[in-house]
Amino acid sequence: MTETTLPVVLDVEGLNLSFRTPNGLLPIITDVSFDVRQGEAVALVGESGCGKSVTASAVMGIAPDNAEISGRITLNGQVISDLPPKKRRALCGRHMGFIFQEPMTALHPTLTIGRQMTDSIRHNLGLGRAAATDRAAELLDRVGIPRPRDILKGYVHQLSGGMRQRVMIALAISCGPSLVIADEPTTALDVTIQAQVLDLLDDMRRELSLGMLFITHDLEVVGDFCDRAVVMYAGDVAERGRAADIVRKPEHPYTSGLLAAVPADDDLRDRLTPIPGTVPPVGQWPEGCRFAPRCARADAACLERPRLEPKRATEARCWHPMEEQA
Repeated sequence: MTETTLPVVLDVEGLNLSFRTPNGLLPIITDVSFDVRQGEAVALVGESGCGKSVTASAVMGIAPDNAEISGRITLNGQVISDLPPKKRRALCGRHMGFIFQEPMTALHPTLTIGRQMTDSIRHNLGLGRAAATDRAAELLDRVGIPRPRDILKGYVHQLSGGMRQRVMIALAISCGPSLVIADEPTTALDVTIQAQVLDLLDDMRRELSLGMLFITHDLEVVGDFCDRAVVMYAGDVAERGRAADIVRKPEHPYTSGLLAAVPADDDLRDRLTPIPGTVPPVGQWPEGCRFAPRCARADAACLERPRLEPKRATEARCWHPMEEQA
């Protein structure tokens, strides 16, 4: 089955999110659109504060109470953005799984691993206690945790960082969701454990035909792990396309700058090349291209907001894409 015929699991169209404040609405993300197909991993990538995690929270229906959201979010053909909060939350676990960045804070410290897993399984799948325990043990074994029934009796603080993340993965897939959202799932891990967790996520995605939304700031991971990528900057989509094209032939100067700041294995440079300046504060975005104040290619045309349009290999929101250097 080719990429174009794979069923769409998640479709996000024209997503806008603002926070209500005493001074009015504070825009956080604007006009964000992408989709995730069955069995593929799509990355949301960018610097801290670009809107990646807020976008994921809007998809999951767990955005803060003061958030005002517009646009359309569709899961397996059902428009979920219009559902009331109770019905939206009911989708979590059974239809959408979530892998948090830091399991130590995401998992309950005073409940056993088994209690946390079986409660979710019994609630979402309607299994009895014994059957839910059997499924929890099977899942822990599936993600490579030895002595799974002993681990079910333990607590999160008794596990290593890699083991905690494996528990999070088992919990995320425990009720057979079609979509898993992984929010920086390897950030707190050392390089060796990070590689093991990424391999495990890749195996689970392919084995279970999961759609995966992978949130990261690491373009190196994007190139190795993801099928497609959405590069975000200041709450906006700067570039999107096949992950291989974005890593090898970036069109947007921001994407090119992110790649220049990634150390290569054979790179003998004394210094990396940072992107000058900083991400503008929320609510203080330029009227035109939001990256223009940091971009060496900016000119008068950049005073107008560019459209997200097809370029040489990807779609980029830029008046002066990197293709002009080719």
